[in-house]
Amino acid sequence: METLEEKIRKLPPELRQEVEEFVETLLEKTHEKKQNKLRLNWRGGLRELRDKYTSVELQHKLLEWWGD
Repeated sequence: METLEEKIRKLPPELRQEVEEFVETLLEKTHEKKQNKLRLNWRGGLRELRDKYTSVELQHKLLEWWGD
């Protein structure tokens, strides 16, 4: 059975370029998934605001701040 590399070598140059671009796209997707893992290191970071806002008000305020 042929390896993937052997199969790619048989392709004309323009199709090899397409394969390379496709592989780059897949690698970018893999990298994006790794970056998007949820981290909770911010937990408790807004503790000083809990007496000033209810949880719902704080959610709305965070959305405001996030949009800036």
